[in-house]
Amino acid sequence: MAQAIAGVVSDQEKETTVMTVWPSIAASAYGRWWGRRFENQLGITLFGVPITLGRLMALVSIPFVLPLYFHMLIPKLPLVVFGIPNPGCRRYRLTNRRVVVEQGFGGGEQQSVSLDRFDSVEIETLPGQAWYPAGDLIFRNGQIETFRLSGVPHPGAFRQTCLKAHAGFVGVQKARDMGAAV
Repeated sequence: MAQAIAGVVSDQEKETTVMTVWPSIAASAYGRWWGRRFENQLGITLFGVPITLGRLMALVSIPFVLPLYFHMLIPKLPLVVFGIPNPGCRRYRLTNRRVVVEQGFGGGEQQSVSLDRFDSVEIETLPGQAWYPAGDLIFRNGQIETFRLSGVPHPGAFRQTCLKAHAGFVGVQKARDMGAAV
């Protein structure tokens, strides 16, 4: 084993993935539009099962929403292997150094923010995202928005993991600056 504690790697040694999240279709305007339709609670309850207009629309919309879902999974257009990179196919990766937006399936980095470039992470649920459940994560340094991840599924869990990684990264940097750690 190369590490003193299994799974723990120094940020100076190498960049290690902590968590990876794929955005939901709530990241796109079209997906949020459908989400607003699905949130309609008008309906009845039959044998304990709520039958709402929103749920019926969700069933009927499957042929319209599936192309968007698969578009977000195809790494290159017009073909999967050959073509130009698909900007809709991306993933969010939290490492021991930064938060990265990158092209899905081994593609290149699109954007990133270092873990010391923010001090708080907020969740903003846009109209239509609540049905999925998803939300936007807003990384702030004071009042300044430094980074945004759109359509993160179950954003609370990813937010907590980002804050814990941030606290560890900043804590180690402060210890190094004081001369406590080598």
